Amino acid sequence: MVRRLLFVHGAGGFVDDAELAHGLAGALRLDLRMPELSDTAMGFEDWAEPIRQHLDRLGPEDSVIAHSFGASILVRVLAERRRDRPVRAALLAMPDWTPRGWDVADYAFTDPEPETDLTLVHCRDDDVVPIAHLALNSTALPSARVIEFPTGGHQFDGMIEAIAADWA
Repeated sequence: MVRRLLFVHGAGGFVDDAELAHGLAGALRLDLRMPELSDTAMGFEDWAEPIRQHLDRLGPEDSVIAHSFGASILVRVLAERRRDRPVRAALLAMPDWTPRGWDVADYAFTDPEPETDLTLVHCRDDDVVPIAHLALNSTALPSARVIEFPTGGHQFDGMIEAIAADWA
C-alpha cells in the first residue's frame, strides 16, 4: 500500500509551495497529493469543501501537511469532528485570523481543538506571517506540538529535512 501526503498549499501558492510539498513528500517517502485550490474564490467554504473531499480519500497511514492560508482552513475543517479524520497533521506558518492577529472573521479559528494530533511549525524569520502568530495559534491549540526554527522564512528554505526528521 502506498502511503500518501495530502499537502494543502497557501493562498495563491500552488506554484510557490510546490518545492516545499515535493521536498517533504520525497523526504518522507510519501506519494504527493497537492490539489490546486482557487486563488480567486477565497471564502472559507471555497477551500474547505475540496479539502474535505481530499481528506475523505485518505487512509489512516496517510499524512496531512498544510501551509499558511491552507493551514488556516485545514485546522477548521479538522475541528468539524468528522469521522475518519487524519491521525495527525502539520500546520506550517499558519496565520492567526482572530482580532489579536490579522482580524478576518471568515478565517478565524475559534472552534474547539480538533482531535487530530497537530504540530505547529514556524520560522522566526518568516516575513509573510510574523512569528507572533505561532504563540497565538499555540494558545488556541494548547495540545499542539510547537516547533520553531530560527531561519527558513515563509517557505521553510533549507528546512525540509528538519521538518521531515521531526515528522517521521
